[in-house]
Amino acid sequence: MDIGTAKPNVTTRIRFAYHLVDVADPSEEYTAAEFQAAGRVVLDAADAKGSDVVIAGGSGLHFRSLVDPLAFPPTDDELRTHLEATDIEDLRAELLAADPGAAAVVDLTNPRRVLRAVEILRLTHATPSQRARSAQAQSVRDYEPARQFTAVGIDPGDRIGGRIEARFDHMLDAGLLAEVSTVAQRLGRTARQAVGYRQLLDVVERGRPLTSAREEAIRATASLAKRQRTFFRRDPRISWIPWHHETERMLEGALDVLAGESP
Repeated sequence: MDIGTAKPNVTTRIRFAYHLVDVADPSEEYTAAEFQAAGRVVLDAADAKGSDVVIAGGSGLHFRSLVDPLAFPPTDDELRTHLEATDIEDLRAELLAADPGAAAVVDLTNPRRVLRAVEILRLTHATPSQRARSAQAQSVRDYEPARQFTAVGIDPGDRIGGRIEARFDHMLDAGLLAEVSTVAQRLGRTARQAVGYRQLLDVVERGRPLTSAREEAIRATASLAKRQRTFFRRDPRISWIPWHHETERMLEGALDVLAGESP
């Protein structure tokens, strides 16, 4: 999954010390909890050496799992399979019976969140309301970090639509459709839902026209970017600067410094 994830090329990965690249097979269900554990090992090792680390990426949950006191409740594959086969109305009723106030902390219109809440309830006997009242949950809501960091957000403003379209077309030109065709049989449930892969799988497996798959992938990416921007905008610890060509040159210079080169 090199092209569709914009994986840095070998030259870039030699120039910089990258971590958490190629850590799981596309068939694996690599959870946020696993990412958190692996990422914190990297950060702790860097702290011990007095080294700086740059955390870059789009997922707010994964970012906060590294810097905030997020704790992920357990999961069970057998139980999850059973719950996925259960009518969502039955799961919603079970959740409300155990926790009448669940609607205040769980989006009951979202089947995935209802299923997860019931899974946690059965495994830990903790209701959503109880978990929301914990000291750990309050610290997360108050944006109290587990480790100190400096956060900068780059906001492309209204340029983002054109940049998303150009980026996806660049991926197609680089061979994304061929990549999807090659890995299609190896993609697990999580990987099959990745933006770009999900749409092109329809082309590979069901003969969908590439033109319509491309348009949907671009729309899905724009929607994801909007959700990410909304998520990160809530975080008062992030300093925002608008994107422009000077910003890009400034960032390239900062990366040169981090690589031990002249800016």
